[in-house]
Amino acid sequence: MPAHRAPAPERPASGDGRKDVSRRRFLGYLIAAPTLVVAAEVGRQTMFGGTSAPVANAAAIPSPPLPAELYDLLDVIRDTARPTANLVKVEVNRDGTVSFALPRSDNGQGIITSTQMIIAEEMNLDPDQVNVTLADARPELVFNQLTGGSTTTFSTYTPIRVAAALAQGRLLAAAANELRQDVNVLKSRQGLITGLNGEELPFGELTEAASVSVTEASEVVLKDREEFTVIGTRRNKSDQLAMVTGKKQFLTDMQVPDALPTVICRGPNVNSAPLGVNNIDEVRNMPGVTDVEQVSVGVAVRAKTFGQAVDGVNALDVNWDAGTAEGENDESVLAKLREGELPLAVPQVAGETVEGDFTFYFRSNSALETNCAIAVVGDGQAEIWGPSKSPIAAQAEIAKKLGMAQNAVTVHVTEGGGSFGRRLFFDALEEAAEVSQTMGKPVKLMWTRSDDSRQGRTHPMATCRVRAQVSGDAVSSFEIAHTSVATEINPGLSEAITAAANKAPLGNLTVSESIYVTTQTNPYNVGVATSLLNEVDMRFNTCSMRNIYSPDTATARELMVDQVAAKMGKDPYEFRSAFTKLTRWKNVVDRAAEEADWGKSMPEGTAQGIAMHVEYKGVACAVVELDCRPETVNREIRSARTGPRVTKVTYVVDGGLIINPRGFEAQMMGGINDGIAMTLTAGLHLVDGHFVEASWDNYFYTRQWNTPPEMNIIVIEDSEAPEPGGAGEFGVAATCGAIACAYARATGTVPTEFPILHKEPLPFEPYPTIPPIPPSPTNGRELAR
Repeated sequence: MPAHRAPAPERPASGDGRKDVSRRRFLGYLIAAPTLVVAAEVGRQTMFGGTSAPVANAAAIPSPPLPAELYDLLDVIRDTARPTANLVKVEVNRDGTVSFALPRSDNGQGIITSTQMIIAEEMNLDPDQVNVTLADARPELVFNQLTGGSTTTFSTYTPIRVAAALAQGRLLAAAANELRQDVNVLKSRQGLITGLNGEELPFGELTEAASVSVTEASEVVLKDREEFTVIGTRRNKSDQLAMVTGKKQFLTDMQVPDALPTVICRGPNVNSAPLGVNNIDEVRNMPGVTDVEQVSVGVAVRAKTFGQAVDGVNALDVNWDAGTAEGENDESVLAKLREGELPLAVPQVAGETVEGDFTFYFRSNSALETNCAIAVVGDGQAEIWGPSKSPIAAQAEIAKKLGMAQNAVTVHVTEGGGSFGRRLFFDALEEAAEVSQTMGKPVKLMWTRSDDSRQGRTHPMATCRVRAQVSGDAVSSFEIAHTSVATEINPGLSEAITAAANKAPLGNLTVSESIYVTTQTNPYNVGVATSLLNEVDMRFNTCSMRNIYSPDTATARELMVDQVAAKMGKDPYEFRSAFTKLTRWKNVVDRAAEEADWGKSMPEGTAQGIAMHVEYKGVACAVVELDCRPETVNREIRSARTGPRVTKVTYVVDGGLIINPRGFEAQMMGGINDGIAMTLTAGLHLVDGHFVEASWDNYFYTRQWNTPPEMNIIVIEDSEAPEPGGAGEFGVAATCGAIACAYARATGTVPTEFPILHKEPLPFEPYPTIPPIPPSPTNGRELAR
C-alpha cells in the first residue's frame, strides 16, 4: 500500500501578510528547581490565517460559513487549556536527557513520538534523547488533560515548543558563561553545546547552572520553519520495535503486588443490574478463586489466573433486573428516532427538490485492548492504573464513589491498545476501585470481549435527512437534519465541574449540541446551508466514537451531492470542484481526481466514488473503486461477511503542518479501514434489549480479505499553516462518503441503510477446539487472556 507525501509549495518571502507564529515572541516561565525546569504560556493564534481564497464560480450561490468553519472543536479545547499551559513543564536531567510528562493519553496514535519530535526540534536533540511519559491525573490542569477530538498536537504544539526553546536558551546562556564566549557563537547539537575553540559542554553539566531559585517570566523566539530538521521527517513510533517483538507492556502486563486477575459477571441485557447470587459460596470454592462479591454492575470474581476468573463467572447463577432497554430492538429504536426528527424548515423556492433519508445502525466502539484497570484501595487511599483519556474526571468520580477526598485518589495514566473515543470513559477504572474496596484487596480487572461488545460503548443509532433545492445551474439551499440516540461525548471537558454539569437535566444534550456545531461543516457553495441535531435519550451506553457525527452526516451529504450533480447534469467530481468554497479545498479535490484517474473506464458492476470532508483544520478527499459484481459480493470466506469489495483507495489530505508524515499516513490508513467497516460490514444488532454481537468473530470489522489491495495516500503539507490540524479524525468520513457514492454508481441504487450489509447476523461458527496447555506460574495469565 504505497503512501507518499506531496511536495509543499515554495514558502513565500516574508512580509507577504501571511499569518505565522515562527518569529513571534512567546512568554514562558523559568520554574524554581534544582535543575532546569521550564514551562510555557501562549497567546491567541489564528489557525491557517485565512490564506485560502474563495473559489470563483459565477453559477454557485455562496454559502455563509457554518460555525465550525470559523471556530471549531480544536479551538474550543485549546482555548480552555490556555490558562494552565504554564503548568506543563520540560525538565533537563543531569544525565543530559530531557523529560516531559505529557498530560494526555497515548493509545497507539503516536503522540508520544510526535511530542519527542517537537521537543527535539527546538532543543536540537535526537528524539531518542527525549523521554516522554504520560502524566498522572493533575486536577490543577483543569481542562488541560483531555485527550479527544484529535486536539492533542494542535493544543500542545506551541506550549511545548515554547518550553523547549526556553530551556535551550537557558542552556546556551549557561554555556556562554562557562566558556566565556558570546552566546551567538555557540552551537547546540544532540545534547552538546560547542564553542568556537571546539570546547564542548553536555546539557547534563549545565542543567544546574541554568536553573533558577525563583520562578520568573521570560520571552522566547521559536525556530523558523525553514530551520526544521526533525519536524516533518518520517519517523517510526518510539515503541514500534517493542510492539512487533512482544515486549510492549500494556495494562494487564503490569505487575502490581497482590493485584490478581478479576472479571465481572454482567447481565444479559443492556445495563442489567444484579439482584442476588444463588450459588456464591459454590463459586468461591472453585479452583483458583479467591473472592466473589456482588457490586453495582454485576458479580466480581477474583482468581489466580484470568482463566480461573472466567470459569467462575461462567458458573455463577445470578438474578438480574431487565436493564435500561428492555424489549427494545432496532425497529423500536428507529421508530423513536423518527418521533424526534426535526422538520426541514428552509423555505422552498422555484426549482427541483432532491431529498434523501438515511439510517445508521449501532456500531461497536470496542478497542483492540479490552477495558481494563488495576486498583489498590485501602487505608483511606486509592491508587488506580488505566489508559484513561479523562483522568481528572476519573479521579473525581472514583473519589466520590469511594467516599474519599479527591487528593486521596491517585490515577496513573498508562498507554492503551486503541481507543478512538472509548477511553474517554473510565468505567473500568471506577469498577476496579469499587471491587477493590469491596473485597479489601488489590485487583487487576479485565472486561471480556463479549462484555465490551454487549455492555460497552457504541456509536449511536441515528437518522440523517437531507433536502436540497436545485435552481437552474445553482443550489439555493442544502439542509441536513441529524437525529441520534443520545451521544455521550465525554465526561464534560475531563474535569469535575463540567463532568457534573453533563449529568444535569439536558446537560448531555447541551454538550452534544456544542460538539455538533463545532465539528459540522458543509464545504460547498449551496446557498442557504443548515445542519441541525436532535437527540433522543434511549438509555444506551454510547460514545463519541472516531469522528463522532461526521461519518454519518458526511455519508448522507456526499450521496446527496451526487444526486444534486446528476439533477444538474454534472459529473460528481466536476460539481465538487466547481462548487467547493475555498481554493485550498478545491486543490485537494482536483489532486484526488487526478491521482485516481477519475472517470476511467471500469467494468460493469464496478465504479468509482468520490467524497470530500472538511474538519479539524484539514481537508480530505477520497476516491474509491468498488467491486459489486456477483462473483465478488457472493464470494465465500469462512465466518465472514463479504459483500462488495473496495479494491482501491486514493486518499489526498491537507492536514496543515505535519509533525511525523509516517505517523500521519498510518492514521489515514486506520481511518480508511474504519470507514470501510462502518459503511459496509460492521453493525450491532439489538434484539430484545441486548446486542447480539459478542466478539470480532461476528462483529465484522474490516479484515485482510476486504481491506483495499491498493491504497494511495497523498499528504499535501500546507506551507501556509503554522500549526498542525487534527490527524486522528481524518480518513473516516470522506472514505464513508466515497464508498456510499461508489455503491450507488455501481449498482444503480442509492443505499439508505448503513452499514450496507446490515442484515440478519451470521450464526457464530466456533474455531476448532485446541487442546489445553497445562497451566504454569508463567503461562496462566497469557493463556487466559
